Amino acid sequence: MIVPEPLRPGDRVRLIAPSGPFDRTLLLRGAGWLGERYRLEIDWRLFERSGYLAGSDERRREELDRALSESGVRAVVAARGGYGLTRIAHRVDWAALRRSPRWLVGFSDITVAHVEAARVGVASLHAHNLAALGRGDAPIRARWLAALEEPTAPQRFEGLESWNPGRARGPLSGGNLAMLFTCAAAGRLFVPEGAILALEDVTESSYRLDRMLTALAVSGAFDRVAAVVVGELTDCPTGPWGVTARDAVRQCLAGLHVPVVAGFPFGHCRWNEPLHFGLEAELDAGAGVLELNPRAARPRRR
Repeated sequence: MIVPEPLRPGDRVRLIAPSGPFDRTLLLRGAGWLGERYRLEIDWRLFERSGYLAGSDERRREELDRALSESGVRAVVAARGGYGLTRIAHRVDWAALRRSPRWLVGFSDITVAHVEAARVGVASLHAHNLAALGRGDAPIRARWLAALEEPTAPQRFEGLESWNPGRARGPLSGGNLAMLFTCAAAGRLFVPEGAILALEDVTESSYRLDRMLTALAVSGAFDRVAAVVVGELTDCPTGPWGVTARDAVRQCLAGLHVPVVAGFPFGHCRWNEPLHFGLEAELDAGAGVLELNPRAARPRRR
């Protein structure tokens, strides 16, 4: 796995909107903050709207292709998730990312980009989109910056809820469950061998979560997974059947017979702990401990 170089103050950062439209005020607030540390580059056409999309498919594809190949850009940050990346991902030159590695940053619909980055062997950062940082406080923003400027720093998280004990070590992968399910339907899902899979979702009812997890398991999409870390299931309703989202997910994951923990603070929540997909992690599910970069790898130098 190629690890892009850590960012430094003054580096060039490209802002893109490959999915849905966003709150203009939050975006500009986040961009103002980010621009104090890096050279922020924006194509102002990203403010275009086409219904639930941030402009036409062609506009968004051209913007993403340029962001992946433009010389000197060190990170590409999504304005927002929403929906739309699956409409263009299959027409994007992802090989450009391997030729010139840079950090892809975002979550939710941006899970699609993380899957494509993993396919070409480049690590990426699952973290707040820029509009979310527009409302973020100082600790959230500091954690986000640290994830880009010290990506291989060892970290340890304790107190996670053990759903199935056991130990595993492997590359982090995953993201939004609905988007992973969509990638699988499009024939583009990639899960690294021995992956520790981090999953989160928002506004999905318990039976929908069950349906997606069951389909992915039956299809063989989870055959390479060594362990699972469950994040936030935000605003996922119980529904009239009395089955909570947590119960549905726990029951489905039990069938994988791999170590599982829950309660990790990432996803559609205020904090959304940054996760470096593609970097090593070690899980002791019985003890409820997740370690990131237990033996930090040196980033590739260009």
